[in-house]
Amino acid sequence: MTDTQQTTQQQVQWLHIDEDMAGQRIDNFLRTQLKGVPKSMIYRILRKGEVRVNKKRIKPDYKLQAGDEVRVPPVRVAPKTEGPNPNLNIVSQLDSRIVFEDDALIVVNKPAGMAVHGGSGLSFGLIEALRSLRGDDSLELVHRLDRETSGCLLVAKTRGVLRGLNAQLRDKDMKKIYVALVAGEWSKLDRAVKAPLKKQVLQSGERMVRVDGEGKASETRFKIRQRFAEGTLVQASPVTGRTHQIRVHSQAAGHPIAMDDKYGDEAFSHQMQQLGLSRLFLHAETLSFTHPKTQQWLTVSAPLDTELLSVLDKLTKI
Repeated sequence: MTDTQQTTQQQVQWLHIDEDMAGQRIDNFLRTQLKGVPKSMIYRILRKGEVRVNKKRIKPDYKLQAGDEVRVPPVRVAPKTEGPNPNLNIVSQLDSRIVFEDDALIVVNKPAGMAVHGGSGLSFGLIEALRSLRGDDSLELVHRLDRETSGCLLVAKTRGVLRGLNAQLRDKDMKKIYVALVAGEWSKLDRAVKAPLKKQVLQSGERMVRVDGEGKASETRFKIRQRFAEGTLVQASPVTGRTHQIRVHSQAAGHPIAMDDKYGDEAFSHQMQQLGLSRLFLHAETLSFTHPKTQQWLTVSAPLDTELLSVLDKLTKI
């Protein structure tokens, strides 16, 4: 990056850590505070002792506590990029896709085809669009969905809420239910798929996942929703949260998801395309979790889009 593409934070900053910021590692905290600064530089200023907490040197894995005073030295920071125009159709329409919101979090029914965040040639994703729409840069993704997948996406409004929800994900206390249309007649006996998954990045930058004995342990539990002459509508509940997990486990079970351009069956996808399907038939239907503020069990659902419902109406029930 050239000097003309950077701005300089000229003075030492002293940042006070409140309850909302507490609990996160100092290196992760600095990455959010110093947007545009390379990770290598963040670790360099930590290693050299230029970052101090309560006037003491700390290691990158130090966890911040409420009341800490953090010294941040002058650094080269990339200028803040403007978010997407909130008046763009794709941005403004997100408001109508919010299925739950309170002072702690938002659940939005993510449209298929929209990435959850910008990068890899994308100027913005759902989180940048939502921040622009609300004028609130503190909104943070709790988890992710594939670009091609629609449905419930959880967004935290504060760091404390994000931390609490991430803990539920880590401890497998958050329940997710997806709906998928798959090829073939799913056997009543195939209630779960346990197959280790290994991720690889192709030279093009594309991510692919395959079943591999050296991969990470992964499990998805399936349940039949409706049988059709053309395929099966299944409910999928991931126990683990690996990249492309439901898609690869469906393929491994011999029942790839309709219109899956990475792991699908070309003939089945073409058949569904003839019925009007133009996207991956995978939808995050329901999220259930303990609300981090009220401590009440909360279940939020996102309805299937019109296109998916239309395709189901054209199938032959058996």
